Amino acid sequence: MLGIKKKYYVKQELDDDKPSIHGRMKRNNNNNQNHQTGFCLMSMLELQKPIIDTPCQPVKKAAASTIIAVFLITVLMVSVGWLDISFFSGVSSYQNMVVGSKSTTARHKPEFPLECSTENQTQTCRKDYPTTTGIPPMNTSKVECPSFFRWIHEDLRHWKQTGISRDMIEGARKTAHFRLKYRNSIQTRDKFTLWGILQLLRMYPGRLPDLELMFDCDDRPVVRSRDFQGPNARPPPLFRYCADEWSLDIVFPDWSFWGWAETNIRPWRNVLKEIKKGNERRKWKERVPYAYWRGNPSVAPTRKDLMKCNATDKNSWNTLLYVQDWDRESKQGFKHSNVEDQCSHRYKIYTEGWAWSVSEKYILACDSMTLYVRSRFYDFFIRGMLPLQHYWPISENTKCKSLKFAVEWGNLHPQKAQAIGEAAGKFIHEDLKMDNVYDYMFHLLNEYAKLLKFEPTVPPGAVELCSETMACPTTGTWKKFMVESLVMSASDVTACRMPPPYEPQELRDFLETKANSTRQVEMWEDQYWLSQY
Repeated sequence: MLGIKKKYYVKQELDDDKPSIHGRMKRNNNNNQNHQTGFCLMSMLELQKPIIDTPCQPVKKAAASTIIAVFLITVLMVSVGWLDISFFSGVSSYQNMVVGSKSTTARHKPEFPLECSTENQTQTCRKDYPTTTGIPPMNTSKVECPSFFRWIHEDLRHWKQTGISRDMIEGARKTAHFRLKYRNSIQTRDKFTLWGILQLLRMYPGRLPDLELMFDCDDRPVVRSRDFQGPNARPPPLFRYCADEWSLDIVFPDWSFWGWAETNIRPWRNVLKEIKKGNERRKWKERVPYAYWRGNPSVAPTRKDLMKCNATDKNSWNTLLYVQDWDRESKQGFKHSNVEDQCSHRYKIYTEGWAWSVSEKYILACDSMTLYVRSRFYDFFIRGMLPLQHYWPISENTKCKSLKFAVEWGNLHPQKAQAIGEAAGKFIHEDLKMDNVYDYMFHLLNEYAKLLKFEPTVPPGAVELCSETMACPTTGTWKKFMVESLVMSASDVTACRMPPPYEPQELRDFLETKANSTRQVEMWEDQYWLSQY
């Protein structure tokens, strides 16, 4: 890949003392600092492109090859609109990587921690980070990616015949029929998603092609498949954290893999180690023989409905349900929110929130049998998991009766229940380890870039991003989690080998197998309740 000397430029516009960047922003000669405002819906990755013929004020020079520019717009669901914030990031020689190598041969690799400037100096990026991995571009891994990587082909299938034009990307602005207004993303979802992409570039420097993309950090999908029917349909390719069977949004790993600072949940690599220790504290048969859930019921009707299943004097649904008050937890130092301390029950309940829930992966990692309330939404990995193999399906409409039967069945068949829980735990700890999260991002972006029918270009207004410019000015838990999740050195092995797409009949068979397993549980459940009357 190219390694080119280039200049990076910053353009900013301040409106009513609030940092915002509007499309082709106006130049502000008084302020060259990077505003860490939110991004959402419109993320543009510009990799390995020199910037030329621009009137912007140069910030600095950098030797290297990769540029990452990000525009983001968030869609509100009611009377809402778009946040149009433009980030530009030259990550070139400052891309980094992995704390745990996939190689079985232990060897020393040079590490590149953050280099933060002193208080009176402008923060700059490292100039000595490798620009390539040293792995031949055509080298193929001997390790095949987990099966859920096959869904990458399905998510991009809608553009296979037409390719992706710039108009399609710009068309994401038209997917919502509301009044427009600007706003930041929820909490720091945008910041940690950007951080994750920067870490991918540090892991595989020089291995990602030029590309542009749109990213929406809100919960629910917005690209409705019913609006894009027929051979001339041109759906906008829009990345987000989840989708459903009625949408065309492209699913991408969520921000919490690099830490959820607002809830004090550490980066995924660290959390997995902690949950593994939590699993070892109590053997499965010694765990509390009830179904456990802790969360915020106010975010969605389905969760409020779940709370009706708590034990009362009249009914015992074999559940222990607790309301999580995040404001109180924050004030008390999150003493009751450690995910590794919540692996003490034989059964754990998963239910979606306003959309899919970040809690899903933490629940499935516990080795407890997950009682999975049927969900409308899916993230990037759950489609590779199967009912009765990795989780027990729970009816959304009759939660209480369904939960009670699941616990009764599990306590009557403890070995089978334990096997289901441990299969899920193995899937999460092995197939969803952090190396594979990066590999999923790597393959998704590479496959996406192949569909582009235009030459990506650098926008006139840009803010440079690299690990140093993002993490060094940050403070508190946010900075702590960035340091914890920093990729310290380029990977010395290539990404896992991408599995082939599903053949049409193969996919139908797979989906039918999942449906049959769910129907089997529903039949057992009906028989159980008939026997109770």
